[in-house]
Amino acid sequence: MIKVFRKFRVQLTREGKLKRYLLYGLGEIVLVVIGILIALGIDNWNDDRMKAHREQIYLTGLQKEFLINKAKLEELIRVNRSNFDAARKITALISNPDPMVTEEQFSNLLFQAFANDLAYSPNNSLLNELISSGNLNDLSSTALRVHLATWIATLEDVAKQESDLGIQRNSVVSLLAEEKFSLRKVLDDTGISKELLSLDPVETGASNFGILKSTAFENRMLLFMLSCQATEQEHYQPLLEVIDTILDMLETQIQ
Repeated sequence: MIKVFRKFRVQLTREGKLKRYLLYGLGEIVLVVIGILIALGIDNWNDDRMKAHREQIYLTGLQKEFLINKAKLEELIRVNRSNFDAARKITALISNPDPMVTEEQFSNLLFQAFANDLAYSPNNSLLNELISSGNLNDLSSTALRVHLATWIATLEDVAKQESDLGIQRNSVVSLLAEEKFSLRKVLDDTGISKELLSLDPVETGASNFGILKSTAFENRMLLFMLSCQATEQEHYQPLLEVIDTILDMLETQIQ
C-alpha cells in the first residue's frame, strides 16, 4: 500500500499537482501511524495476556497455601480447646474433689492440659515472595492485595498471644517440678517415660493430688484458662475469618 502511495506521489510531483500530492503524502503518514498503533496494540495485548496468566498462577498458588493454613489453624483450635477442657476439669477438682478420679486419670488430665505448646506456623512462602519481589501488584483486586499485605502483621499479634499462653502454661508446669510433687509420675502414668524417654515406670508412692490444695496452683490454672480463651476468641477465630475472606476472594478471582 505504501508503494502505491509512493508511485502516485512521484506521478503527481511530475504533473505539478501539489495539492493532491500533499493529500497522498498525508495518507502515507496516516498508514504509518496506524501500523505503529496496531503493532503497539498487539504488544499490549500480549503483555496483558501474559500478565493475566501470571496472575492466575499466583492466585492458584495462594489458594493452596491458605487452604493449608486454614487446616493448620483449625487443628490448633482443636488442641487449644482440648487443653482448656482438661484444665477446666482439673480446676473443678479443687473446689469439688471427686474420689472416683484415680491418680492415673489425674495424671492424664495434667498431661492433656499442658503437654501441647501452641505455635501457629502458616505456609507463607509464595506470599512472602510476592511481597519481597513487588509482584503482589500483579494481582488485579485491590481488596485482595490489602488483605494479603496485612496478613503478616496479623500473625505477629497471634504470635504474641501464643507467647503469653506459653508463659501461663509453663508457670503451672513449674509447680509440678517442685520437691513435693512428681512430674515423673505424670510421665509414667501416661506412658511417656517408656515411649519417649525409654525409662521403665517406677513405683514412687507419690501422689500429685496435693497440688489441688495449693492456692498458687489454682491462681495459675485460672490464668492459663483465661489465656486459652483469649487465644481462641480474640485471635484464632478472627484469624480464621480472615482466612475465609481471603479464600473467598481468591475463589472469585480464579478463572
